[in-house]
Amino acid sequence: MKILHLSDTHLERTDAPNRHGVDATDSLRLMLAELRHQRGVDAIVVTGDLANDGAVEAYTAVRELVGGFARRIGGVPVFYTTGNHDEREAFGKVLGSGHLAADGTDRVVSAVFPVEFACAAVSDVGGYRFITLDSLVPGKVYGRLSGAQLDWLKEELSTPFGNGTVLAFHHPPIALDVPTQQAFGLRNPGELADAIRGSDVRVVLTGHFHLQLFGFLEATPVWVTPGVVNRIDLTTAYGTERAVRGASASRVELGGETGPMFHTFHARDPRAHETVYQLDAERTRLIIEREQEQQPEPEPEPEPEREGEGEREGD
Repeated sequence: MKILHLSDTHLERTDAPNRHGVDATDSLRLMLAELRHQRGVDAIVVTGDLANDGAVEAYTAVRELVGGFARRIGGVPVFYTTGNHDEREAFGKVLGSGHLAADGTDRVVSAVFPVEFACAAVSDVGGYRFITLDSLVPGKVYGRLSGAQLDWLKEELSTPFGNGTVLAFHHPPIALDVPTQQAFGLRNPGELADAIRGSDVRVVLTGHFHLQLFGFLEATPVWVTPGVVNRIDLTTAYGTERAVRGASASRVELGGETGPMFHTFHARDPRAHETVYQLDAERTRLIIEREQEQQPEPEPEPEPEREGEGEREGD
């Protein structure tokens, strides 16, 4: 199983530079152009922050660009998830369940939540089950997986599938000793670990941090792919944050005795490594404190339905 894994495209409602002077649409085009020689790809996964402000026009552009690329490399399916910058209703209007065939049709084959609560779905390709979850907490940078989603996930995983399961969502359940990662990742990794323990999940694919990172959630490999719109540079002083130009993506290979394996691609951008924005320690601290102080109201916990039934910069 060969997967191209992208994340954090942050497309705007118009094809124009964002407030930092970065044209997110151009960054995505450049990254896809770099990946054009990849062969034998079975699926593409895009783990959230597809749009920068939840605009329908941005989701339409993502679908056209990534879907067109998927058709050109052999007609592979594309799996999309929400991120903290996304808007569920607009996501669902353009991308449906998020599980799309190369021609843009929805290919979901099993459970799906009502889109107003969570964009979570399951389908399969190449003998693997692909499950996407929704870690979006509206108005927050950090993420959380609802109890209803985790109960549904555990039920789905109770029956092993073929070669195993690929699990994808936006917020990483792992983090380095980096203040922003500690504050803005997945808030309930232990509950996720409980849900997947002993299951056939082969890998967890996430994004959000705008850099590549590998670790484990208990015994399950977790991969964080870098961002397309920009990347975070960890060479700055502790407690600060610097984003630089440069689109990135990754390739994930499953199966065989050495899997999973991961490789990162960097688009050839003449302005790569130029600073996009930089936050000093005080500004970073204030952003983290504000996130901690403003706790959201609990979201409703829907029962899953079966198909046919009813200010931080750049993260």
